Amino acid sequence: MEKRIRHALSAKPERKGVYKGRAVSMSDVAVAAGVSQQTVSRVANGVPNVSEKTRDRVLAVMHELGFRPNYAGRSLRGGSYRAVGLCVYDITKIGNLTMLDGILAAARECGHAVTMIEMCEDEAFALAEASRRMAELPVDGMIIGMSRMAPDFPSFTPQPGMSTVIVTMYAHPLCTTVDSDHYGCSALVMNHLFAHGHEQIRFVGGPTYSIDSEFREAGWRDALAGRGIAAQEPLHGDWTPHSGYEIGQRLAKDRAMTAVYVANDQMAAGVIDALREQGRRVPEDVSVVGIDDSLEAMVPHVELTSVRFDLRERGRQVFEHAVQDPGVTPEAVRIPGVLVERSSVADRR
Repeated sequence: MEKRIRHALSAKPERKGVYKGRAVSMSDVAVAAGVSQQTVSRVANGVPNVSEKTRDRVLAVMHELGFRPNYAGRSLRGGSYRAVGLCVYDITKIGNLTMLDGILAAARECGHAVTMIEMCEDEAFALAEASRRMAELPVDGMIIGMSRMAPDFPSFTPQPGMSTVIVTMYAHPLCTTVDSDHYGCSALVMNHLFAHGHEQIRFVGGPTYSIDSEFREAGWRDALAGRGIAAQEPLHGDWTPHSGYEIGQRLAKDRAMTAVYVANDQMAAGVIDALREQGRRVPEDVSVVGIDDSLEAMVPHVELTSVRFDLRERGRQVFEHAVQDPGVTPEAVRIPGVLVERSSVADRR
């Protein structure tokens, strides 16, 4: 028996997983290990009724030959790939990276894998195309990050039999949507500024295509309207400190404003630098508030008041909804932020 195994292993090619010019099969493992194909199947799928000695021998041959179980077949037998698909634009963005950390942590706890595809910035984005690409992969459910509005969002129909979660503030009748509360965070900021006597509050938004920025702007406008205060048209950057700096240079000429609400912390840092460079004191002359509380990992002695989102929790929740039964009633889950007060807001009462 051992001689037969050694002979089979000595005849293997240089690359594991290839046997006589093709992928290693259960039959190859069975011949090399001197057992039946049924026994190999039991070992591959963790089924009992195999002796410890036989199991060890089969596992050794699998390792030597580079055998990989057929996950499609395993799914048919067990009903699950134990994997979730994720589609996002630009994984290097702070929000996407931290959300991914939460998704991976939740998947690890459940013994699931995460299969990711990334959409290029210059790639036309459609939910149907992202869904089709992920449905071709060995996944049980899918998560689609929608940082910009997909043209087919209203008409999108998820893949049958697969839970689909869209990361967006918009609700969808057929899919659960999960996101941080980008509208509610504006209420936190504006109420904080109102409580400190500010009324002439300007808004600096992100790119006009950004859904997050759109909802933050809507919250700012509604808060001003609720107090009968006219909103000055906002300025838009590209989320970078440099764009915030350029906008801050323009805002420095606005002598009526007492506060600036900026749609992310990096642009807020640029706004503060420009205001100070132009002789406007922060916060004595102009108070500044940001969103996402992302500077602590990069800047010592952070002074910026900001709203912190638990992006890891967002990742955990999108994963948990992606592995639910696809027949559950869709939800619109909004995770509230928390205002982190620092020294960038002055009291003008």
